[in-house]
Amino acid sequence: MDYRQQVADAVADSINNQISTNDIYGKIEKPKTPENGDLAFPAFILAKELHKAPQMIAQDIVNNIDGSQFDKVVAVGPYVNFFLDKGKVSKQVMSDILTDKEHYGDNYDGKDQTVTIDMSSPNIAKPMSMGHLRSTVIGNSISEILKKNGYKTVKDNHLGDWGTQFGKLITAYLKWGNEDDVKRDPIHYLVQYYVKFHKEDQKDPELDEEAREWFKKLEDGDPEATKLWKWFRDVSLKAFNNTYKTLGVSFDTYNGESFYNDKMDEVVDILKKDGLLQESQGAQVVDLSDDNLNPALILKSDGASLYITRDIATALYRERTYHPVMNLYVVGSEQTNYFHQLKAVLKKMGVENADGVHHIPFGLITVNGKKLSTRRGNIILLNQVLDESIAMAKQQIAEKNPDLPNKDEVAKQVGVGAIIFGDLKSERINSIDFVLEDQLKFEGETGPYVQYAHARSESILRKSGKKELNESANELTDESAWEVIKLLQAFPEVVKQARNEFEPSDVAKYSLRLAKAFNKYYAHSKILADDDEQDAHLDLVKSVAIVLKESLRLLGIEAPDQM
Repeated sequence: MDYRQQVADAVADSINNQISTNDIYGKIEKPKTPENGDLAFPAFILAKELHKAPQMIAQDIVNNIDGSQFDKVVAVGPYVNFFLDKGKVSKQVMSDILTDKEHYGDNYDGKDQTVTIDMSSPNIAKPMSMGHLRSTVIGNSISEILKKNGYKTVKDNHLGDWGTQFGKLITAYLKWGNEDDVKRDPIHYLVQYYVKFHKEDQKDPELDEEAREWFKKLEDGDPEATKLWKWFRDVSLKAFNNTYKTLGVSFDTYNGESFYNDKMDEVVDILKKDGLLQESQGAQVVDLSDDNLNPALILKSDGASLYITRDIATALYRERTYHPVMNLYVVGSEQTNYFHQLKAVLKKMGVENADGVHHIPFGLITVNGKKLSTRRGNIILLNQVLDESIAMAKQQIAEKNPDLPNKDEVAKQVGVGAIIFGDLKSERINSIDFVLEDQLKFEGETGPYVQYAHARSESILRKSGKKELNESANELTDESAWEVIKLLQAFPEVVKQARNEFEPSDVAKYSLRLAKAFNKYYAHSKILADDDEQDAHLDLVKSVAIVLKESLRLLGIEAPDQM
């Protein structure tokens, strides 16, 4: 039940609907302290309309309101503070959760609407480094949040399998490569060749020209260039999929940049036909001055394509194939201007869903304050960090619970979950300095802390011996439980808020608040005491277990039943 709506309706009735319920609803607040109630209405917003002092309006509302549905309603200065009926609310919230289970908080706002999500997108022939973590886990979580809100999502791993870097890699391999080395450890050696190219081209500028020639050969279908490119792509995909499997992330399509290589001529033709393409110093551009943007470079002077050429072709393909209401690009914030250009070009072309193009930016991930860079050789491999995190989690679990029967499985859930949660707990636009040891702590703002709260709830339920609880929950009125109830009641609102802002951190922060409130409740309540309130306490524990598990799932994290 929407208790904000209940308050808004009551306030509107008390003033004879002189202000619309919708206007009142939008002004309702949550007091900073529980002593001031559960919800509050600031009466000063009615002062101009009612020609009275806010304090008088607040008192009039209290005098005229039907308070039978609330525990009490009081005026404090210009505020009307509402104290909800703990018994009724607790029974309703827990009954909803126990009935809906993992579907609690589902809504159908996005019914029959599709959203494409461009995410992860590692470059072929380069390892997945920690730099790829953010787009992967943010995009995956946004997909789960959108599905919770009724949307259908298409996760598109738009692989970086085309571009001038392949000219550089082919050049490097032909000069310094060894086939046996690449077969034995492909990604390791391909990266070495790539890094060496960027060191050598500083001494020998002709290397860049040679690389450009090889990429042009690749675009023209040269057999040798194509054979090497396919080889690099196959071995890279195999390595990527091992990492995705560990992260628990899957995709609906892997259409990389190469998929659109034969679709770019149409882009150029449309731009020419619409009179949008102009020549500038031998190159072909779209003038975006009316959008206060630099010109969008579509073709280089040698006729070679650019990222934006392929991204326009990609947007057209997605429009025709999926008919998305939104096309999301989960890409670092340094590309913000580029996506402004892409959207502006698509709008000029009359692409139907151009307004639905949204760049979902995020901050940098650094290690010990240093930015990661493949070409400078300053990379930290994601799969190695995942392995290290799982090993450290296993060691901690062995110390805390040596008799745990499935230590390896739980260690993977905790180790991987710690890395994902460490990324998603902060607003995505913020940069992150990665410190593995901090993310694996079982106390504080960490994934293991939330997972442990869930495991504790499941442990209590096992000890109670009551595997199934009545879907019609019991009333619970004590203060320590009330803070938990209010958080459980807020979950559907958090689901919508996270969708509106494309912000997984809303869910992560919520899970931390719920875990903290539950642990406080656990410390102050005799949950398994053989008394009249035991069933109500167990209803609450089960409700917490369900919502914590679902919160973690929306983040792409598993919730162990034991730790």
